[in-house]
Amino acid sequence: MNTGLKLVLLTLAISSIIGIVMHFRAGHIRKTVREVLLTAQDLGQPLAAKATFVQFSTAFCQPCRATKLMLSAITKDSPEIGHIEIDAESHLDLVRKFHITRTPTTLVVDRSGRVIGKAVGLPKKQEVLATIAALSTN
Repeated sequence: MNTGLKLVLLTLAISSIIGIVMHFRAGHIRKTVREVLLTAQDLGQPLAAKATFVQFSTAFCQPCRATKLMLSAITKDSPEIGHIEIDAESHLDLVRKFHITRTPTTLVVDRSGRVIGKAVGLPKKQEVLATIAALSTN
């Protein structure tokens, strides 16, 4: 086998592995604690009493629309849990500050503005509900 073909096959293999890993990691809410706070001034509206799902979106992102619909529906009946959508393109300072690399990315922010969770991609509904349940017990 010639060197060019080996290089192409190696590149395809590495790309496939990266794609598979990204696919399985997408949408899971990972617990995280960041010392940088997200304030009501950053968001242009107040944080909810228990927690707020802060969703970073872009205009032509189809998963962003699905995320917005899901989070809005889940949080509408819970006044202590909020949902705020942020246009990533208009808030590049926040994108950099919170290391947003793709949309949708959803941060779970406690009432003090501390980021306690992060989901990249369309969050899994079961994990969102579990996160809300865990917050409700605290």
